Amino acid sequence: MLVVRAMFPIDPDRMDEALELVNDLVDHSNQEPGIIDYRAAVDVQDETRLRFIEQYEDGDAFEAHIGTEHFQAFESKLPELLAGELEVTRFTVSDATELEL
Repeated sequence: MLVVRAMFPIDPDRMDEALELVNDLVDHSNQEPGIIDYRAAVDVQDETRLRFIEQYEDGDAFEAHIGTEHFQAFESKLPELLAGELEVTRFTVSDATELEL
């Protein structure tokens, strides 16, 4: 499994536009083969930061995702939405266990 964690600082004046694009991205992404889960949320401590957690079956699913029309549309708009440096980290996961809390 492949997990991607990302944080995008968004210009406060562009947040509504960013959320529309993200909503479309998440909807389409969760329909792609090879995506286990694709989520985005507004950071509760900083409302101008969008956080993504993406789970893929493998690297091929990730590569297919970044080539999709909906990802390309989001990526092309991203530079005008950002208010700082984005952070993206990719994890290769060999084992995952569900925890009971």
